[in-house]
Parts: sequence; C-alpha cells; structure tokens
Amino acid sequence: MRIAIDAMGGDNAPKEIVLGAVAAIEKYDDLEITLVGNETEIKKYATNLNRITILHTDEMILSTDEPVRAVRRKKNSSMVLAAVEVKEGRADACISAGNTGALMTAGLLNVGRIKGIERPALSPTLPTRNGDGFVLLDVGANVDAKPEHLLQNAIMGSIYAEKARGIANPRVGLLNIGTEEMKGNELSKQSFELLKNAPINFVGNVESRDLLEGVADVVVCDGFSGNLVLKSLEGTAMSLFSLLKEELTSNFTSKIAALVLKNKFKKIKDKLDYSEYGGAGLFGLKAPVIKAHGSSKSRAVVNAIRQARNMVQENVAGTISETIEKDKVQ
Repeated sequence: MRIAIDAMGGDNAPKEIVLGAVAAIEKYDDLEITLVGNETEIKKYATNLNRITILHTDEMILSTDEPVRAVRRKKNSSMVLAAVEVKEGRADACISAGNTGALMTAGLLNVGRIKGIERPALSPTLPTRNGDGFVLLDVGANVDAKPEHLLQNAIMGSIYAEKARGIANPRVGLLNIGTEEMKGNELSKQSFELLKNAPINFVGNVESRDLLEGVADVVVCDGFSGNLVLKSLEGTAMSLFSLLKEELTSNFTSKIAALVLKNKFKKIKDKLDYSEYGGAGLFGLKAPVIKAHGSSKSRAVVNAIRQARNMVQENVAGTISETIEKDKVQ
C-alpha cells in the first residue's frame, strides 16, 4: 500500500509532516509513502527514507489561495501532484494539511466522485468523554444540503465507522434542535423520514449538547451547521484549557495543586485531542483523501496516515460505492 502526502501543506510543514511520515513507516511494515514537495527541505528532516519516495516540486498552494483557481493554475503544486498520484494509480490514498478548499477541489478533479454520490462530505472524527469519538458529516464541504445529501452522508459515515473504526452497527443520529421526531426545519423533518428507512442504525434526532457524551457514533447535518459545531467545540476546548492554565498558575498553592494533578490533566487533554483521531476524510470520492488539521504535529500526521491506511485496507470507498448502487440512494 502506498500513500501520497503533501509535504508542504500545513502550518508546520515540511518538518512535522516528514517526521510523521518517518514514524508511520517505522510503525507499519506494509506501508510505502510518497512525499511530494521540495526535496531539499524534505531531506533536512527525513532521518529514514526506507520505503519513502520523494516526488520533487517547488510549487505549493498557500492557505490564502483561492481554492479552485489555485488547483487549476498550480498543476505542479505538492497538493495537486499528491492527488494525481492517486488518480494515476501510483498511490492508494492521499493526505494534506494544507488549504481545505483546494484539497476538496483537487480530490474532486483528480480522484473523482463515486458514481451516485451527489456531494462528497468533509468528515472529521471528534472526541467524546468515553474516548470513542464520533464522526461528524458534513462540516463545510456543502453549506447548503438537500435531504438526499444527508441520507448519503449517513450511509457513508456508517460504513466508515464500521469498516475503518471497527464499530459494530454504529448508531447514526441527525443533528437537530430537539430529540422529538417533528422538531427542526424542513430539511431536518424530510431527512428524518429518509433516515428512518435507510440501511443504517438510525437512533433519531440528537442535540449538540449531547455530542461529547457519545450519544451517537455518526452525526449527520448540513455543512453550515456542522462547521458551526466543529468550530464551537474547538473554541470551547481551547478556552477551557486556557482558563485552567491561568487559574493553576495564579499563585504558589495553585501551582502545587497543578503539579499533583498534572497526569490527570494530561489524560483529559489527550482524550479531547483531535490528533488522536486522524484527519477529516473527504467521503464520497473513489479513494481516500484525508484533510489533516492545519496545525498538525507529527503525531497527528501518523494518525492521519493510520486513518488512510485503515480506509484502504477495509475498502471503505468500494463499500460506499456498492451500497449506493445496490440501494439506489440518490
């Protein structure tokens, strides 16, 4: 199995991307990696090039670039070339921590959409109190959605949770403002009716306040709502840890208490750490495309690679294609 990685995308590229790739190679014996980017810069951090190939390019897509224009004009950028590796069969999946919109565009134009999938969904796995996490889709690939899109999201998320995350009969919830069946706007009501009859374990409406309690393994919504949930959870976690740090370093007594509870706080932080779950999968494409967090360090890169590897091994894209075709979910 070979995974192509955009070595120049993200806030900490190429150092953390390369370190993560090296760590993944040492962890997985069946893995080969193509690092796409500036060869000189990559080699500064590549302590081990065993089963790692470097595809050199000086061009890269910036976070400030307009996505569609950048992909069309920067055909030799590290991100686009990583997607082309998948398109031409030299890689089984690709990963980038770079410009999210550009990666979605590169994935659609090069990897291609599964037949029957109207709109691919961007889908991260977010933390829960019990550490199992839940898949949230969509978080911004499609700001506007139809009930049919949410139905397809539910099926794709369910297949991913079962195949790649090993969750038997994953619980699928529909994000809403209440748990009652007739709650919400027309999109929610119509989606509820479709999900009731879908080939999934639908558990009904779920509220955002219950997400971190693990109320569902897969939560579906339109991209606008999903992005609000994602950013709210990230912001809340950051603010919470900042407040704790301020209070626990405010005086000598607090510092002593913090020292005693240091390991406990670390466990809590690790449980809420996005990097433990990999990146956001772009579901609905013919092969795995993973968007790693822009600020990913090496551990997050390793987990994104693990995620892509699991998706390839379990043939997630193929199973989605077969299910959509079999049940004519369009």
